[in-house]
Amino acid sequence: MPGIVVAIGVYYAYSRYGRVGSPLGLVLAHSCLAVPFVVTSVSASLAGLDPRLAQAAASLGATPLGTLRQVTLPLIRPGVLVGALFAFITSFDELIVPLFLSGSGAVTLPRRMWDDLRYAIDPTIAAVSTLTVVLTALLMGVAHWLKRRGERLHAP
Repeated sequence: MPGIVVAIGVYYAYSRYGRVGSPLGLVLAHSCLAVPFVVTSVSASLAGLDPRLAQAAASLGATPLGTLRQVTLPLIRPGVLVGALFAFITSFDELIVPLFLSGSGAVTLPRRMWDDLRYAIDPTIAAVSTLTVVLTALLMGVAHWLKRRGERLHAP
């Protein structure tokens, strides 16, 4: 669905309850936009989880909370981390919803960058852009290094 349609719908719903311009409203809107990505990645991780592992932990005396903490969460950690990364990227990429919903009390970084580009001449945007590019390059480098390290450790 186009971002403008979502932004207008959320603005209409929030205006009834006085949530336009509030930090809670902005967090809820970003959460609603990110939930499908998180559910998809965590569901894929849970689909590959063998239920016999939880049964084995329970038969060995683990509590349900202990089973969740010591068996299930370590096995689905990659899916949870991917979901968190997708949620962050979705939230960081979203500009239209904060333009509609944020007031002076809740301003996201993309909204701040937009305002600075339009109304101020400041080198801060260039610095943030540089940091974003450097962070992306660093993350890609670390991912490549981890992949090569994993291949070396698992090589015969």
